[in-house]
Amino acid sequence: MRSPTSAALITAAVLGAANTAGAQQIFSCVDAQGRTLTSDRPILECIDREQRVLSPNGTVKRRLPPSYTAPERAALEAKARAEAEERQRQADERQRQRALLVRFPNPESLDQERLATLARVDGIIASARERIAALAADRRRLEAEANAKAGERARVPGSLQYALEENERQLGAQQRFLASQQQEHQRLQQQFEQMRSQLLALWRQPGASTD
Repeated sequence: MRSPTSAALITAAVLGAANTAGAQQIFSCVDAQGRTLTSDRPILECIDREQRVLSPNGTVKRRLPPSYTAPERAALEAKARAEAEERQRQADERQRQRALLVRFPNPESLDQERLATLARVDGIIASARERIAALAADRRRLEAEANAKAGERARVPGSLQYALEENERQLGAQQRFLASQQQEHQRLQQQFEQMRSQLLALWRQPGASTD
């Protein structure tokens, strides 16, 4: 709702426009109820919408933009920004889709990259498992030495104790690394499935390459 002060300012602006408009022109607009109104001066009922200024023969000489209060202008500016951001988002999405289609023009190209990418991660996972197996074997050997010392009621040498601790540290690090690579494998698998879903629609578009 407009405040009395805002209404007074708008009325003053309208009257000022009327004083400078001249007698040989007609103001016309469609109000909130859908009625077409005409007057020899700016129309208060259409202060919130565009008004056409007509010459005596009915041609449009110019257009008066709506007069808004500060909160109304802020709301319109916020709406315009949101619309601009949405247009930019849509443009970015179209660009991303074009790049995806250039990268994967057909299902075979996607499958080739998926297999190659997952194979690299599988190789890393296999190496991590081999390293874990080697560390586990070292652990058994070190523990056997420590148990032998305990059976002899001899003190476990500091070097052996350090080797056990270092083995435990490396084993934990390798297990964490293995878990991270398994998660990466799963993430990549899901990523390729998502790309396939998106590309299925793009491949069906006219002009899309399927060579």
